[in-house]
Amino acid sequence: MAIYSIILILLLLIVLSLFSELFLYGIISTVVFIVLMPFYYIVRVCNGKFLYGWKEKLGFFKSPNLGDKVIMYHGVSVGEVIALENLIKKTKEEFPEYKIVVTTGTKTGQEIAHKKFSQIADFITYFPFDIPYCADLFLTKIKPTVVLIAETELWPVFSYLCDMRNISLYCINGRMSDSTYHLYKFLRHFFKIVLKNYTKILTQSEIDRNKLISVGAPEEKTFVMKNLKFDIKKSDVNIDISQDGFRVIIAGSTHKGEDEIVLNMFKEKHEKYPDIKLLLAPRHTTRLPKIIELLNAGNFNYGFRSKNDTFKDKDVIVLDTMGELGKMYSICHFAFIGGSFNNTGGHNPLEAAVYSKPTISGPSIHNFRDIYWLLSQTSAGKVVKNPKEFSEYVEKLLSDDDFYKQACKDCETVFKDQQGALDVVIKELHELLG
Repeated sequence: MAIYSIILILLLLIVLSLFSELFLYGIISTVVFIVLMPFYYIVRVCNGKFLYGWKEKLGFFKSPNLGDKVIMYHGVSVGEVIALENLIKKTKEEFPEYKIVVTTGTKTGQEIAHKKFSQIADFITYFPFDIPYCADLFLTKIKPTVVLIAETELWPVFSYLCDMRNISLYCINGRMSDSTYHLYKFLRHFFKIVLKNYTKILTQSEIDRNKLISVGAPEEKTFVMKNLKFDIKKSDVNIDISQDGFRVIIAGSTHKGEDEIVLNMFKEKHEKYPDIKLLLAPRHTTRLPKIIELLNAGNFNYGFRSKNDTFKDKDVIVLDTMGELGKMYSICHFAFIGGSFNNTGGHNPLEAAVYSKPTISGPSIHNFRDIYWLLSQTSAGKVVKNPKEFSEYVEKLLSDDDFYKQACKDCETVFKDQQGALDVVIKELHELLG
């Protein structure tokens, strides 16, 4: 029954789209949507999955009645939403009279948005499908004063409707991979029409700016803002777990299967370098019984942060408290960033790099791919393919003091080059909103 309801709704949308000013693109996008949607739905259900947020993406949600002063931020998924965190908080401080709307394109992005912004944003929902009826209905209900889209998501219908409604539209933290660039370059005549609808396009680097200009972005509207993800601050909290005289390795936000890799590496290296210690920080404390089992099986001398154990008499300390990992990176020699030897997509390496601590990650880094690309241009960050490479790179950081010092210096250099993006966006909003 549900599939027939969807088909009927989509048939209605194509009729309505025929009257849109976006005649050609509107018809094409809607027809393609109607043709593919039923097949996509069936495939998802057959795979035991479901369509999340499809009603909201169609525009079928209750109008939130936000008034006429609305700032909207869009981050498609986890990485983009995390990048917007400090900016959205700062926006709330600087523009208290404005309502904040946050949209995402994925279920995981929506979960992160609710987790981080439930007390800050006035409304959180999904970004609309880029067909005339859905985008128009969305804008009618939200009534944004300004829309800021993280990274480079170019939605032709949405941008056109923003321009028609005199809604300021910004691309912020813009970037373009080489593979995307080649496609956009091929379609540059089309994207030139799309990009002219933007108020401004603010990119992460001069390279990204040049790429966007070459695919049609107006040069006079396209500027470098640097990277939002680097606008994080060090913690001022002092930490005393008696690490003096020891080199502490932190394994942060580890997931199932990664603790074994880390502990095997540490056991091997500790025999050669008795001055090293390990702070093991699982992403989820519900996994503590399994971690304790591993520690006992390996005959490790271990303790717990919750019991105030220190490295004076322990080789491994399990970080079993909440909210302390970020500041713990300040005491480490270098850090392994978990969630990267499985399909999680990695966690934020900048939490360690901000303290000038080199990072290592496994191959699954799609949540922070752009960050790792920047770090790996120097020795600040390293992505390894497997546990063997992981062990070899740890050996290099432990044995080659000159290399280690350069890696620390590279962290400082990357941060110096990338910070300041948040202030650029806030300045733009002040100039726009007064």
